Amino acid sequence: MATADPERPGFLLPLLLLAGFRTLIDDLHAELARQGHTELRPLHGFVLQAVGVEGTTATELGQRLGISKQAAGKTVDRLVALGYLERVDDPRDARRKLVRTTARGRDGLHRSTIVFDQLRQRWADTLGPERVAAMEDDLRTVTPANWFRLDVPGWFGG
Repeated sequence: MATADPERPGFLLPLLLLAGFRTLIDDLHAELARQGHTELRPLHGFVLQAVGVEGTTATELGQRLGISKQAAGKTVDRLVALGYLERVDDPRDARRKLVRTTARGRDGLHRSTIVFDQLRQRWADTLGPERVAAMEDDLRTVTPANWFRLDVPGWFGG
């Protein structure tokens, strides 16, 4: 059995990964606020992604996010009030309501994509582009193929 390095205890790795994630997300939301999206929160990005292009129901949204239908409904209510989502009749089933992104929601997602590219470039400017690429490659090696999962809110809230 390998002896742990006292300078690099095992628990430090997930904390540093989380700190890097938190730094990127905090920087993203600070920039989105400067660009007029002051209400968006980290959870909202997962919700907007989970709603998708075609829209979804609150029940399906809860399943995608790994949260209850009630929690999904409450989050949808908030994002509808903020103008990021809308509820519309489902053209395939009049008994159902679909949740869809609005132009404001799509704008927030589009701006997020641009800001994430800028933040990645900032890391590359600080660490070097080769080190950032190597870090991404290494993380791909140690994470499962389905690494992009939208159920993080439910997983965290577990």
